[in-house]
Amino acid sequence: MTLYASVRHGLAVTGGRAVLGVVRWRDTFRRPRAHPHLAPPLRSGVRLKELIARHYLKGRTASSAVPVAWVTSGAPVEPLVALGYHVHYPENHGAICGIRRVAEDLCTAAESAGWSRDLCSYARTDLGVVLTGRTPVGRLPRPDLLVCCTNICQTVLGWYQVLAERFGVPMALVDTPFLYGTAPPHALTYVERQIEVLVEAAERAAGRTLDPGRLHAVTRRSKDACTLWREVVDRARHRPSPITAFDTFVHMAPIVEMRGEACTVDYYAALLEELDGRVARGEGALLEEQVRLAWDNLPIWPRMRWLSDRLAARGAALVASPYARAWGELADLIDPERPVASAARVYLHPILNLGIGQRLAALRALARDCQVDGVLLHSDRSCRPWSSGQADIRDRLVREDKIPALLLEADHSDPRAFSEAQASARIDAFLEGLGA
Repeated sequence: MTLYASVRHGLAVTGGRAVLGVVRWRDTFRRPRAHPHLAPPLRSGVRLKELIARHYLKGRTASSAVPVAWVTSGAPVEPLVALGYHVHYPENHGAICGIRRVAEDLCTAAESAGWSRDLCSYARTDLGVVLTGRTPVGRLPRPDLLVCCTNICQTVLGWYQVLAERFGVPMALVDTPFLYGTAPPHALTYVERQIEVLVEAAERAAGRTLDPGRLHAVTRRSKDACTLWREVVDRARHRPSPITAFDTFVHMAPIVEMRGEACTVDYYAALLEELDGRVARGEGALLEEQVRLAWDNLPIWPRMRWLSDRLAARGAALVASPYARAWGELADLIDPERPVASAARVYLHPILNLGIGQRLAALRALARDCQVDGVLLHSDRSCRPWSSGQADIRDRLVREDKIPALLLEADHSDPRAFSEAQASARIDAFLEGLGA
């Protein structure tokens, strides 16, 4: 870390924060464009836009100013935040690339360099960014450390090994045994030891020692934010629902890439207050809610607006998603008094590290709690861990629970795997069967 880089980073962050504050103030008083089927957007969205922009602005000048870690979305991030790292999530950045419609070009660049189109589109997007330097957020910081946790999939291991070779930086691996029930003691010990090794690697790369008091505070903020986020997604149980799953796909950004930070706790407290106001007034996210749906798997980022509009036009409220809820359902396992030991349990139990039977049970519970009339399952071409078993889950929902379910084929970021004509015909037929 250099003095010049630190001063430059501080000035950029301070100046950027001031500019973004002005933009937020302007957008707060800007009247949103009326939508024929949706309520006005949540006011908290203006604050969300500022938080995300501020995060990526910090990243532009973070290299050589503060330690930088690139991490998988399910990795134990609390020690890194406590050590002062700027944390970058390639998967979150991949989602932004998908929303901004640049993922296809970046995937194509990776494929031209030899990577298979069958590889996860987040990985292809990220490799395309590394190869070309192109990104919709301006510039990404060079990592000092890579942190890879296999609790979401095994693809991340090969992906981060490529990044480690490309950047010539160390990679810390947290390998999580797959679970078909409660984690056995030996699995908890195994993961806890790996988190301890991760802390040692992070200390070496940062050139500083982890302060237990700071780790306690960061872990407390993670727990508070996760608890608030769970309350946010649970507000969809109300009729009409004050929030859609499409909203949660966007508003989940801070709980993923700013977990452990005070701004995330403050943000979700404000968002929850706004949703409670809608509930008290009997206002729904849709102007007319006729049927309620749940969504399984990642969003289709490039076509999310299209899908939202199409469902809303038929009075179909997409109210629930195990994907969005996953970031809050483990809140009770977080223990600030035992940050490393509890992290081993927390990061062993994400939904993608559980058996299909447990995933089915979670989807059934969500469908029951949110009183859904049907389920849309996104068979994601390049997310096999989540998509495997979905046909069986659909069949069990239909046969045993009498819940209509539709399997849609697409990809979370690569638009080439999506057929609008096919999706339109199947969704319209499905909704007609539900009476919408």
